[in-house]
Amino acid sequence: MKDTMIGVDLAKSVFQLHATSLTGELKFRKKLSRQGFVRFMEEHGPAVVVMEACGGANFWSREMVRLGHDVKLIAPQYVQPFVKRQKNDAADAEAIVIAAQRPEMRFVEPKTEEQQARAVVFRTRERLLYQRTELINVVRSILYEHGLTFPTGFEQIGRIETALRDPAIVLSGIVRAECLDVIQQIAEKTNRINAKTLMAKELAKDAETARRLQTMPGLGPITALAIETFAPPMETFKCGRSFAAWLGLVPRQHSSGGKARLGRISKAGQADIRRLLITGAMSRLNWLGRKRIQPGSWLANMLDRKPRLLVAIALANKMARAIWAMLTKGEDYRDLAHAAAA
Repeated sequence: MKDTMIGVDLAKSVFQLHATSLTGELKFRKKLSRQGFVRFMEEHGPAVVVMEACGGANFWSREMVRLGHDVKLIAPQYVQPFVKRQKNDAADAEAIVIAAQRPEMRFVEPKTEEQQARAVVFRTRERLLYQRTELINVVRSILYEHGLTFPTGFEQIGRIETALRDPAIVLSGIVRAECLDVIQQIAEKTNRINAKTLMAKELAKDAETARRLQTMPGLGPITALAIETFAPPMETFKCGRSFAAWLGLVPRQHSSGGKARLGRISKAGQADIRRLLITGAMSRLNWLGRKRIQPGSWLANMLDRKPRLLVAIALANKMARAIWAMLTKGEDYRDLAHAAAA
């Protein structure tokens, strides 16, 4: 039985350790280099190693498991309240152990090497999308300063390029050349985005979980890949509402004295999955339209009373609950014909 709990404050080159018994009695404090940390943990007997879920934590989790230790990861916001007065590495390591010994503490599931690899593809694609949007805004702002206005959106690039190549439009040669250079950069970014999208679709096609998720309307390969990559195992949630709450798709509470006060969504948890689910829900609403929504259904009643974006968020909440049910039961999405009335 492992009778030692070691809190590790991770860094690039210096590791602070704080070890106690499982009952909280101090055993040792150590400050080690990166190489010294590995040697020490190799020689130390099996223990419960606790770290914050920060950069490098997933790699060190796998290393500690390989050396025979049990590993627990804690979200940094759950550790901060246990830091005593001054903030330093030693205090952080001690706070990690204190937080881990709380019986009600929630832990983060370490990611596998495959999950991290898929996350790299997802993040790279997101960064390229951001950079392309930035370049589009650069062109639009330059042309706006010279009396030309264009709507927002990537689909306007064709119109912008046509205008830049039109000799009838009066523009400085330098401005025209610079804008066309940015258009060329946008084309290069688009080619790279398409390549990353194709790679993501292939990854989603190979994974059984991602395939199952794509049977739900409004949920494509990118969203499926994000859920498989960033979401913890569904068994860690008691019900679908808990998963929706983890995604931040439930109202923020500020209740007191028995009076419930609910605000906007909490936006807690994983932001990428939440954003993609809301986008998918909005796409689903646009596809259904008014004519395909059954009168008197939940969706029809919501659209009659609430703004469209709020309805999309509520639909994303229902999608999150359905995702939990699909993955915990190992079933594909069912009752597609009844989706509009769900």
